[in-house]
Formats: sequence, structure tokens, C-alpha cells
Amino acid sequence: MQIPLEIAFRGVEPSPAIEQKIREKAAKLERFYDRITSCRVAVELPHQQHRKGNQYRVRIELTVPGREIVVARDPAERDDHGNVYAAIQDAFDAVRRQLQDFVSARRDKAKAAAAASEAPPHGRVTQLFAEEGYGFITTPDGHEVYFHRNAVSNGGFDRLQLGDEVRFHEEMGEQGPQASVVHPVGRHHHLLD
Repeated sequence: MQIPLEIAFRGVEPSPAIEQKIREKAAKLERFYDRITSCRVAVELPHQQHRKGNQYRVRIELTVPGREIVVARDPAERDDHGNVYAAIQDAFDAVRRQLQDFVSARRDKAKAAAAASEAPPHGRVTQLFAEEGYGFITTPDGHEVYFHRNAVSNGGFDRLQLGDEVRFHEEMGEQGPQASVVHPVGRHHHLLD
């Protein structure tokens, strides 16, 4: 953590054993996700009740890049919060589930971004030898790729024209780079003044 763990006791006598348990739970969270910025834990005894016994409340505020996760476990939510360790366990279980959801969402977002950046290369048909059944695609960086009529999807070779934009999957052929699959995207027409 960038900011050391903060533990507060409200209406509860500070205890080294309780503090140690909280430190262990926070360390487990950090092993799961090492980019936790800060973690604040408050152990409270909001109401002194003699008939039902004391019910502990545990609040955890966890800060991660771009988000704050807050869990507040009130005594009314669980019957076993008369035991401070059960209340701590319950709160850390809840914050761990939220942290797992956050990490999973970030991972899914990163995968989607990576997939988008791995879109097939594109280029324009710059040479077309219709009778011989092949042509060449030139990419925006000037790279030239051979393609055969059988590589054009949906039998679209005969509809291709010079200047058509295409997406393709490139592989190394016997005589250099070649497109294994070519998908026509369409032509962009420029208006002349």
C-alpha cells in the first residue's frame, strides 16, 4: 500500500490481538491485488446494549486506482456481530468480493482494449491481375502484401477494384508476405472540386 494501513477504534478498547487480525486480513487483500493505495478500518461499538449484548460494526474504506470501495457492516445485518472477530471476517469477506469484481472488470476492460488494438491490418488494393487471379495490397506504411483470389472472402475477388479498402490476415508465404484472408471494406470516393 502506498499509504500505511489505518486502524481506528470507536467505543472499543484498542486491542493488539484485534489489530493483528486486521493487519493479516489487509495483507491478504494486498497479496490478491498489489495496487491498493490505502486501507482504513474502523471497529465500532455503536450501541451499548445489556440485553442483546454488544454488537460490533466494522467499516472498511479501500482505495484502488480510480475507485474507492467502502464496506460498512452494521450489527443489525448479522446476528454474530457480538463477536468482534466474526464482524471483522464478515467485513473483509465483503470487501474482498468487491475487490475481486473490480479486478475482474479491469481485466475484462484490458482484454477488450487489447483485442481492439489487434484488429486485422488494413490496406488498399493497389495492383489487381484479374485474369491471373491475384493482386497486391499496400498498407498505410507502404508495406506490400500479395493475395490470391481464393483468399478473398465470400468469392469477392471479381468485385474488387483498384483502391478498394480491405482488412486481411497476413502470413509468410514461400515468396514473402501474403494475405491468407481478405475482407473487402469498401472504397472511399474523393470529390474533386
